[in-house]
Amino acid sequence: MYALGVISASLALLVGLLRLRVKLGRSMLASALLLALLLGVTPTEFWTTLASEWRDKPLAQRTPYMFVMLSALLTMVNVLGMAMRETGVSTKLGSALHGLFRSRRVALAVIPMLMGMLPTPGGIMLSAPMVRDLGDYVGVSRDRQAAINFHFRHLWEPVWPLFPAVPLVQGMLGISAATLIVHNLALSVAGLVGGTVFMLLARMPARAAAAANHARFGHNLRDVVHAFWPIAMVAGLYAGLDVPPAVGVLLAVIIFLVGHRVSGRRWAGVFREGFEFDYVLLIFGALLFKLALEAGGAVGDVVQFLNAMHVPSYVLIFALPMLVAYLTGVTTGTIAISFPFLIPYIGTGLEAKAGLQALAFAGVLCGLLITPVHLCLALSAGYFQTTLARILLWMIGPVLCIAGAGALMAALSG
Repeated sequence: MYALGVISASLALLVGLLRLRVKLGRSMLASALLLALLLGVTPTEFWTTLASEWRDKPLAQRTPYMFVMLSALLTMVNVLGMAMRETGVSTKLGSALHGLFRSRRVALAVIPMLMGMLPTPGGIMLSAPMVRDLGDYVGVSRDRQAAINFHFRHLWEPVWPLFPAVPLVQGMLGISAATLIVHNLALSVAGLVGGTVFMLLARMPARAAAAANHARFGHNLRDVVHAFWPIAMVAGLYAGLDVPPAVGVLLAVIIFLVGHRVSGRRWAGVFREGFEFDYVLLIFGALLFKLALEAGGAVGDVVQFLNAMHVPSYVLIFALPMLVAYLTGVTTGTIAISFPFLIPYIGTGLEAKAGLQALAFAGVLCGLLITPVHLCLALSAGYFQTTLARILLWMIGPVLCIAGAGALMAALSG
């Protein structure tokens, strides 16, 4: 019971700091340090836990390896975004996407979906201007525009390797990239179906939208391919060859800069501008939180307490990550905080039940899509000049679809 109280206090600190607009990485680190302090974890115990990991676990599950790879992934994704701006590719992308799709419903959904494949922090604003312009033209309400942009941008979170949560879950559970993607794809499909039914198929004004870009189809397609081939390359290397996403993005950035003939003098500037120390703090804090839970014995204590309370395992697997996600609004932090408690139920390696992992990830998504502390939701409300409540009303149907898909995958896992 003490461990549960300590974890609650650490989460309360995290939520409080985020509400005070303290940077995410610093907030996560402060929460992890408080947890370690209250659990009485000494530096020696941290070291012993790390040594045990290094001895008994495969490389992908070791905390130092995950810290390096996840920090590099976040940084390199941002560098790729900077490289696209440097070459003007991202500027052409919006116009090209708008010109490719003649259906207003398809365009409203596809624009945030495609731009969401490059998950930079606050990147929801990349697609927001295009969605607002198109939505205003066809007469779609601002709250509906905001919900469409917010929801369809986040459909990739369970399966896309450029989101750090995906390789983090893979590393923690010791399962293959293909297994993770195949099972979590049900969540993305359910979100797509839910968004289509509840957001896109709902009545729209009768007038048709004029194409914003009158360039030839081939010209628009070329601009889109120029922007998305690096992202597709990373995903293919990860899913097909299990190449770490951070390595894949680095290779893509190098090929991208060479292919666009960016001068060597600008390379250092692109990499420097793409580096954000707070991203590194975020990963360090999240993994430190996970390590403190393990070193302090909190995971076993809490699991034992919940078993004594006879909480059904399926309810726990879904509800715990959903609660943490709702409180924090952070995907990576939620995974690092909640999944250690779920490992005894889900299993690891060959014993892992990927369907139960999908149920847990569904809980993460549902919490993220309805919490007012999610940065993307707050940015959407401000940009589209609407309220959080009106956006959230549009989210109810899609969120229920995602929860249902998670429950189905869990049931199929036996």
